[in-house]
Amino acid sequence: MSRVLYLIACAAGPTQFIDTGVRRAQAAGWDTCLILTPSAARWWETRLGELEALAGHGVRSQYKLPGESDSLPKADAMLVAPLSSTSLNKWGAGIADTLAIGLVSEGVHMGVPVAAMPYFNRAQGAQPAVARSIAALRDQGVRYLDGPDGYDPHPPKQGDPQAFPWGRGLAALAST
Repeated sequence: MSRVLYLIACAAGPTQFIDTGVRRAQAAGWDTCLILTPSAARWWETRLGELEALAGHGVRSQYKLPGESDSLPKADAMLVAPLSSTSLNKWGAGIADTLAIGLVSEGVHMGVPVAAMPYFNRAQGAQPAVARSIAALRDQGVRYLDGPDGYDPHPPKQGDPQAFPWGRGLAALAST
């Protein structure tokens, strides 16, 4: 039986190609559940059925209502990729106002391995809150993937979302 990965994507450029991320995770042996922030879900709203068919699970972007059963199997690991600077800073401050951030905020404290790989530009990364948020996540045990093991912020207006290194995020969880 495959291990379950929650692939959690924020509204950042590579989410246009989240189907590539799902395929890469599946090729690495993960049963992949896709969770999108509400803003990221808007990017795919006309094609959510395509993502659900690919993943083999419903794509979630909202908290379930009281009394609704959970459609997601229990996660063995979670990968937040791409992580936007907005979601990074909310997560680092403990603001879990979306399902995407709520799952990882809780999961890391329940012993689920959590990795996060950013995608934002250097101007966004220069905000003082970014360094504080990265430190807060690392202090909680999140594997924040930057530098050669992940993704470093790109110059403004020079990102290449199609070249996002999905494999680096998956490699960080390979031994979990």
